[in-house]
Amino acid sequence: MVSFLDLKSLNAQYKEELKEACSRVIDSGWYVQGPEFKAFEKEFAEYCGTQQAIGVGNGLDALILTLRAWKELGKLQDGDEVIVQGNTYIASVLAITENNLVPVFAEPNPESFNLDAQGIKAVLTEKTKVILPVHLYGALSPMQEIMEVAKEHNLLVLEDCAQAHGAQEAEHKAGAWGDAGAFSFYPGKNLGALGDGGAVTTNDPELAAMIRALSNYGSEEKYVHRYQGVNSRLDEMQAAMLRVKLRHLDREIENRRNVANSYKAGINNPHIELPIYEETERHVFHLFVIKTELREQLQQHLLNSGIQTLIHYPTAPHKQGAYKQYNDLTLPISEKLHEQVLSLPVSSVMSEEQIQAVIQSCNNFSVE
Repeated sequence: MVSFLDLKSLNAQYKEELKEACSRVIDSGWYVQGPEFKAFEKEFAEYCGTQQAIGVGNGLDALILTLRAWKELGKLQDGDEVIVQGNTYIASVLAITENNLVPVFAEPNPESFNLDAQGIKAVLTEKTKVILPVHLYGALSPMQEIMEVAKEHNLLVLEDCAQAHGAQEAEHKAGAWGDAGAFSFYPGKNLGALGDGGAVTTNDPELAAMIRALSNYGSEEKYVHRYQGVNSRLDEMQAAMLRVKLRHLDREIENRRNVANSYKAGINNPHIELPIYEETERHVFHLFVIKTELREQLQQHLLNSGIQTLIHYPTAPHKQGAYKQYNDLTLPISEKLHEQVLSLPVSSVMSEEQIQAVIQSCNNFSVE
């Protein structure tokens, strides 16, 4: 069996380093917002090329707290519109509605899967205040053109970087293009903790200070609470684990790119449409997503061959029961993608034998 993602093997590479980091935290006697937390924030900000990184509880909180901070700072108010692509994971939308803001679903580019200037301009209104581009599957959105639209219309930009740690174009990595970037460190991410975690990157010190306060019970000073905050702090133990894994992230990304390039060169089947991408630093291949009109049949064929696949994502957010008010909305491009996408196994620890097994199984697929 070629598993979709073998987290045990992935983390086993760093077993001794992770044990040492764990012991360091235990021996320190400091378990919340201690030296590991502060060191990781500094190192992650340096890696992303931003002035600040704020560790929070998870990726959803990173999105929610950034939008909430902008409200507290007077840059947003209830009812403002946030443009987001229709084919994203529901977390991107939950963060918007959690803040009493209005999600406006834009169609993505059908080839890149990501939001672009054309999609944004098609749904812009006078109420639009934020663009929330999602770097889906690990591919950096076309941020230069998105930032040009934002500048022209005086809009805030919050990058959803949950799948794109290390993706880069020109001199800027994911999380350093917009006004803020939200990251998830869920274990399956390219930079994954051994539990949950998240972070916000920004060059805005005022925003950073507000997020820090909101994530710590609304407090900037112990027992002084200026805001109605929450408890959403990156755990000290997870920060220590992430410091270990951050040191190896670029090598892991390169391994993922090698898997993707092997797939691109080797898979040749008229029923399978491969992702379109340039072999640059823009894509870090959190996922390798193909399109097919025969998804159920292909997925079963691959499973019968010992290849595990997943669907990211079977149902669009605007068609979910949580958002009944949008169920009648029609987004043909987004909905077609949700019907056709299939994620093949990709990780930094796949063997050449496993890669070739996936390629061979894909090429052997046929319909009688």
